[in-house]
Amino acid sequence: MNREEARLRIEELTAAILHHNRRYYQLDAPEISDAEYDRLLRELQALETQHPDLAAPDSPTRRVGAPPLEKFRAVTHLTPMLSLANAFSAEDIREFDRRCKRLLGSEEPIRYLVEPKLDGLAVNLLYERGALAVGSTRGDGAVGEDVTLNLRTIPAIPLAIPRPAGGAPQADADVPPVPERMEVRGEVCMEREAFRSLNRRREEEGEAPFANPRNAAAGSLRQLDSRITAKRPLTMFCYTVGFAEGAPFRTQQQVLRALDAWGFTVNGLIRPAADVDACIRYYDHIREIRDTLPYEIDGIVIKVDAIALQERLGFVARSPRWAIACKFAADQGRTRIEAIIVQVGRTGVLTPVAVMEPVRVGGVTVSRATLHNQDEIDRKDIRVGDTVVIQRAGDVIPEVVEVVKTLRTGAETPFHLPERCPECGSHVVRLEGEVAHRCIGIACPAQIRERIAHFASRGALDIEGLGEKTVIQLVDKGLVADPADLFGLTKEQLLRLERMADKSAANLLDAIERAKHPPLDRLVFALGIRHVGEATAKRLAQAFGDLDALAAAGPEELEKIRDIGPEVAASIAGFFREPANRTAIEKLRTAGVVPRAVTRPRRAPLAGKSFVFTGILNGMGRNEAKSLVESLGGSVAGSVSRTTDYVVAGESAGSKLAKARRDGVAVLDEAAFFTLVRESATE
Repeated sequence: MNREEARLRIEELTAAILHHNRRYYQLDAPEISDAEYDRLLRELQALETQHPDLAAPDSPTRRVGAPPLEKFRAVTHLTPMLSLANAFSAEDIREFDRRCKRLLGSEEPIRYLVEPKLDGLAVNLLYERGALAVGSTRGDGAVGEDVTLNLRTIPAIPLAIPRPAGGAPQADADVPPVPERMEVRGEVCMEREAFRSLNRRREEEGEAPFANPRNAAAGSLRQLDSRITAKRPLTMFCYTVGFAEGAPFRTQQQVLRALDAWGFTVNGLIRPAADVDACIRYYDHIREIRDTLPYEIDGIVIKVDAIALQERLGFVARSPRWAIACKFAADQGRTRIEAIIVQVGRTGVLTPVAVMEPVRVGGVTVSRATLHNQDEIDRKDIRVGDTVVIQRAGDVIPEVVEVVKTLRTGAETPFHLPERCPECGSHVVRLEGEVAHRCIGIACPAQIRERIAHFASRGALDIEGLGEKTVIQLVDKGLVADPADLFGLTKEQLLRLERMADKSAANLLDAIERAKHPPLDRLVFALGIRHVGEATAKRLAQAFGDLDALAAAGPEELEKIRDIGPEVAASIAGFFREPANRTAIEKLRTAGVVPRAVTRPRRAPLAGKSFVFTGILNGMGRNEAKSLVESLGGSVAGSVSRTTDYVVAGESAGSKLAKARRDGVAVLDEAAFFTLVRESATE
């Protein structure tokens, strides 16, 4: 490559890397894998080494990440947050060791510290006199984004570090006193099971699932509303101190002992390594167990342990010479999509799945990959017949990363989700503002287990003895295909179930019989209408009085009810319009399920009053107390807010009581609550 070709290629690589930096660091939506990004960066580094005069002062090889987004306040770090040079093999690790020895002028073995390289978002925590003052993202290494309020919602981050009073000595002599000012650094991440639960919840609520735990963590931390971050299951592992005023640390191990003693979470797999061979053994071990870990990692980090040696080795433009990240091979492969099928989940969400020519990825043979939803298919322009790149991280379901469009022949065909459910033939709907397409059939075979379990649950028909395991057996043995079938069960059929004795079968049949005449609101809730919880079901029952009137109501009539907006109204009306649902409701009537008449309260002495319960009530259960308030016209909320009138505090009351006192909300103990209710009822 001549000089002009090198110049053009450097410009091309620089533009590409800056684009991918923005996608990864700012938008939390990477378009390429880490391995592909590293290849681009290494190629640019090699060209700049061959032609140093072509290397720009602001080249991506000399910078970390991307500038902070304008929506956040900029924070300048006391010390730069640098990136790490990358290695990809045992030989790369040995070369790192040889380079360190050469720079130190010694052939003596170097003691290292080795740790898993978590795949999350690097953050910097500034503590002043032991209190968290500012929390920020890495940003471009020098300036990050102020996300203090969001970081404060993460339980693993101490808001204040206890400091010995009156000059008392530290409990551990090897741990220095908490510095007056220090920067603690670590990785905010989301564990795999928490990630899966979050994605299931998002799909049930009609939101797009996150692509991977790293994106989920980064997206959660970059919210402008910290209440959203607080709902996300984030954690943080701390791995170093960037700046510590007056703290004479001697080794990296001592830094971690101090962080642990001060209340920070330190990864339990961090180990000392006596030499480079120990580093390689650790690399091989972590690579073998990576899929069993509760969090995602993409390699290991090796650091020279002695701080004095770190200072002698120093830094290059964007990374320290005394540390390196050794990454694992990317779990990616290339294959061809043979077909796209549709799976119906337990909540009715339709998920397109690619059926592919089998390919080895991450040590296993993969033949299917999730395509998430129609929007993702359209965004990536995925077609049947396409050659695609797929990836598998740990035990997460494989997914299509990108289409190799240069290999298209013209025979590929676009895909669109069906208008009818492939399981039951009911209509498929997509509500405004959602990415999910859903089947709304109450008797859909793909949803029946979940629907029956919900139908029998405590807040619905409350059929005692009909738990999840029993429901699974009833469905799997073909004894129940929709909720109405519960009311036709016989003792002989129940006795065929595992662990079902004569007495328990008789008790279950009695419970089913008692459930035939539920309050209307419980039956409405039991139907499992999207967006209809217990409170909304009560309002619907009070407003319409019987199921036929509710079923005949249109969206405009439904929207007149308090707290029911266009989205909820459309969901209710659509449910009752679906022929399969009308058939299922008629089948319930034939089975003898007739809800009790609604008695509207003549007086509502607690109308307009909002209550919140916390702790244990000894006089009655929480649900009974809630019903009592609602029978007198009051409402019950789950959290304390500006509209809360009373907080009823039982035994072991927690954070709700503290918030009520802080906000000046009236607090009633159990006796005062019953007095208020009694006086209201006799007014």
